[in-house]
Amino acid sequence: MDAVKEMVLQALIAGLPAFLFPLIYEKYSLIRRTGSTGSIGSTGSIGSTGSIGSIGSIGSIGNTGSIGSIGSTVNTENTESAGLSSSYGAGFTAACALSMLLCVLFSGKPWHGIPLELGNMPLIALMLYGRLWGGLILGVIHVSLFPLYTDNLTFTGWLTDTGVLIYPLIIGLSGRFIKLNRRNKIRMMTALFAAGQIITLTSALQPGNMDGDHVPSVIGAAVLIITAAALLSSMYVYFVEKTIERVRLTEQITRLSHECAREAGKLQQIMDAAPLNIIIIDHQGSIVSVNDTFLQLYRNEVPSATRDDLIGIRLSGECGGFNIDVIASRVKRTIEHNEKSTELLQFQDKVFFTSTSPITTNGTEEVCGVVIIVQDITELETLRMELNHVERLSLVGQMAAGITHEIRNPMAVVRGFLQLMREKSPNDLDHYYRIVMEELDRANSIINDFLALAQNRIVTKELCSLHRIIEELTPLLWADANLRGQSIEIIMDERVPLLYLNAKEVKQLILNLARNGMEAMGDKGLLMLNTKLESEGVQLFVSDTGSGISAMQREKLFAPFYTTKMKGTGLGLPLCLSIMERHGGKITVHSEEGTGTTFIAVFPLNGSSS
Repeated sequence: MDAVKEMVLQALIAGLPAFLFPLIYEKYSLIRRTGSTGSIGSTGSIGSTGSIGSIGSIGSIGNTGSIGSIGSTVNTENTESAGLSSSYGAGFTAACALSMLLCVLFSGKPWHGIPLELGNMPLIALMLYGRLWGGLILGVIHVSLFPLYTDNLTFTGWLTDTGVLIYPLIIGLSGRFIKLNRRNKIRMMTALFAAGQIITLTSALQPGNMDGDHVPSVIGAAVLIITAAALLSSMYVYFVEKTIERVRLTEQITRLSHECAREAGKLQQIMDAAPLNIIIIDHQGSIVSVNDTFLQLYRNEVPSATRDDLIGIRLSGECGGFNIDVIASRVKRTIEHNEKSTELLQFQDKVFFTSTSPITTNGTEEVCGVVIIVQDITELETLRMELNHVERLSLVGQMAAGITHEIRNPMAVVRGFLQLMREKSPNDLDHYYRIVMEELDRANSIINDFLALAQNRIVTKELCSLHRIIEELTPLLWADANLRGQSIEIIMDERVPLLYLNAKEVKQLILNLARNGMEAMGDKGLLMLNTKLESEGVQLFVSDTGSGISAMQREKLFAPFYTTKMKGTGLGLPLCLSIMERHGGKITVHSEEGTGTTFIAVFPLNGSSS
């Protein structure tokens, strides 16, 4: 009975690492979780945990079943995880060392001198589970301690009782062991455990040590050793494999949670980058998430609001100029009927495009939430209305252009007959004919300007000199100036290159601007025409010394039919603007009341020739 007790004690001590390894795992897992949580909190960035995704390689642990492989596998992927995982192996090595020393300490010979010491069992388990060098070191220690607890030290006993003979076999089978399934691992470990212990029985079978009384003891010891080997193998494989599987599952859960957090962070960034108000609602109608655009809109009502203040509340009230209660009713309908809806809502002077879309779980039609998108399209609606207005005006302009074109023909006939009647009428009626013909000419001029403004034709441009056009107009401009008692000053920049221009339209532009300047000045006024080459293009300055134009008048200056003259048509400057736009240029005005006005026409250099 005492022999059985000693056998049970040795078996419990030999199986101690199998019980301690799960506790070691729990301890170091807690330390790792605490450390990783602190590091994530300190970084404050989900993206910085991207290296955690490399832990996916730990999935191979379940197949290899190697404690040492935990450290080696993770070491190539994540330095932090590698250090902690090696701690698992170090803890297992320490447990095996403690078990070995206790087995040596409580060793004995309960069966007529047959030694009982199971210290090589934890060493075998350690070497099989990948801690080969640690097992060999402990094996050397185990062999070195053998003389301390043996009574009859012989070389043969040293080889048989310490199990050194089986170490080469363990080294050769360790690589194959980690690839086996659990059942085959139990079989191989049982065979090696039993072989290592049965070899110790050979000392009892040596000549001179064997008698009739020893045979039952040897058989009983062999049966107990094989039974203990089977039990210990099952314990080691079960607890170690279960712990390694927990390592794998824990790391997979950690990896998936980090991936979910990282993807959630990306989704939030995408939502924040969208120029739309985005709100995510759960199936109970409470806010789950909002983007920055909606948060800024909400802060118009509650300036101190944060994103956390909105999470969990229900949609209600007004926000940014629209009534959320209207959207809340549609959210309820979307959740109940699983349907997407869009609607244009108008509140006061603003127009909003709203959309509610259900969020369903994968593979089912169950609605778990709703995405609400709200866009302020007030400006777009205003532009659309203005575009429709412009299209209607364009149609009216085309109709008016056709009508005015037809009016010119009868006017030409009327003017011709008036000239004939004037020649045959008395001289005292001559001034009446002159007034009628002047008014006809004025009406014809208005019609010509209107047609030129209304026409949207492609201008034929040729390479010509802007200075040559000005020189051709100079005699006509001086003639008008002399009649008004005014003078003209022309300064031309010699660096101005040839430009692609429509000479006829440019002449009309210069004449309109020059005559406007003359009409704005009194006697002794000075009209200045200057050209200048700049990086943006060729500038044509037309300046006068008149009374200037007020700021209110400058805002409407290029509007059709707006004029400050008694007999003006309001089409001259709009025609000038149309000419510059067809030439790809621009026209601006600078004026101060009491100092004069300067019109600046800029012709682009594209296609010019130096």
